[in-house]
Amino acid sequence: MKRVTGIGGVFFKAKDPRKLSDWYREHLEIPVENGSAVFAWRSLANPKREGQTVWALFPKDTEYFGRDSSRFMINYRVKNLNQILRQLRKEGVKVDKKVEVTDYGKFGWATDPEGNRIEFWEPPEKHATPEPNLPSE
Repeated sequence: MKRVTGIGGVFFKAKDPRKLSDWYREHLEIPVENGSAVFAWRSLANPKREGQTVWALFPKDTEYFGRDSSRFMINYRVKNLNQILRQLRKEGVKVDKKVEVTDYGKFGWATDPEGNRIEFWEPPEKHATPEPNLPSE
């Protein structure tokens, strides 16, 4: 059951998030509001099911990506956050002890061998992955 079902979001640091948001809005027409944009989509297998991918800018001094110099973090969608985190720990992966539960779903973090912080997101049921047998959405 340990698998990623898709990309939940792409986050990166900006020296001036407001100015960079304006640039992306103007030149790439990304609908940035308050430093983030949400791209909604529907499953091909079940068009009634909605999903979303978040694009967001963070201040350059954020520690949300960990305390290293990483400029980005990818958020991966998962079906069972607790099971994945348990399995990663068994495999010797550095996994944060903290799990955050919000209205937006459950979040957990790990670090890859090169020090990149990875975020895992188990969406709430209304944004859950509808296809159990597809490798990605």
